[in-house]
Amino acid sequence: MSQNKTPDSKPAPSGEKLQKVLARAGFGSRREMETAITAGRVKVNGKLASLGDRVEPRDSVAFDERPVTLKAEQETPRRVIMYNKPEGELCTRKDPEGRRTVFERLPRLKGERWIAIGRLDINTSGLLLFTTDGELANRLMHPSTQVEREYAVRVMGEVKQENVVAMVEGVMLEDGPARFTDVQEFGGEGINTWFHVVLLEGRNREVRRLWESQALTVSRLKRVRYGNIFLDKRAKAGEWVELGQDEVDDLAALADLPARKVPELTPEEKNRWSRDKNKRRPVQAMRKPKTKRPRR
Repeated sequence: MSQNKTPDSKPAPSGEKLQKVLARAGFGSRREMETAITAGRVKVNGKLASLGDRVEPRDSVAFDERPVTLKAEQETPRRVIMYNKPEGELCTRKDPEGRRTVFERLPRLKGERWIAIGRLDINTSGLLLFTTDGELANRLMHPSTQVEREYAVRVMGEVKQENVVAMVEGVMLEDGPARFTDVQEFGGEGINTWFHVVLLEGRNREVRRLWESQALTVSRLKRVRYGNIFLDKRAKAGEWVELGQDEVDDLAALADLPARKVPELTPEEKNRWSRDKNKRRPVQAMRKPKTKRPRR
């Protein structure tokens, strides 16, 4: 026992929190793993796990009765892809109503899962990031990290200076105070004007609700930036692209995580990802079929 400890002091807990280890293994976000543990889907050493359990490398963990390979943080692959979400897709893995989900469009992984870094509602398009590193996803989404999210917004109605000032200074919504850190006008036609706005959190429909607090309606909404990653021409609507080492390292720095080498795709993965990219093009499928002209 260390001399600094009093006789009745408790030893520091050993191991890592179970939900953190599962998230790092790619089974989902920490919040999703907490839900899975509560639902009785996780076992440690053959017994049902509880929230607050901690595990060490020697422990045996199973998720939905399947064994989990426990990896040290530095051993976890860190891949990130940028996806350009079209309107009409849901940010969920499965939809009971059979509607399209963003996960249906992503390249398939073996032994890992894509974890969404934030969400967009069904009527919002634009930049979504996915990673295989649960800790990176958790930190980038956490409000304490203060990561900027930038949106292009088309607003219907007359926007007055006092409306902009109110949204920057902050308004009270039903779930607490909210504000934009920046609002820039980008012009428009008629009753519609485009703006770019910046948030430091990602609450449900927060951009729309801020404008609605000023009796203004958002007619189009598209996320164009998350942290230091800008949506660009590499990914058209409904397409994804893997981020390079420098971009992934910049995201890790935002999350206060050490840099880690992005693993190279194996020949099998390259072939599989290429096939997935070629066959998963929702924009093409959304176009109306051309009407055939009757033959003369």
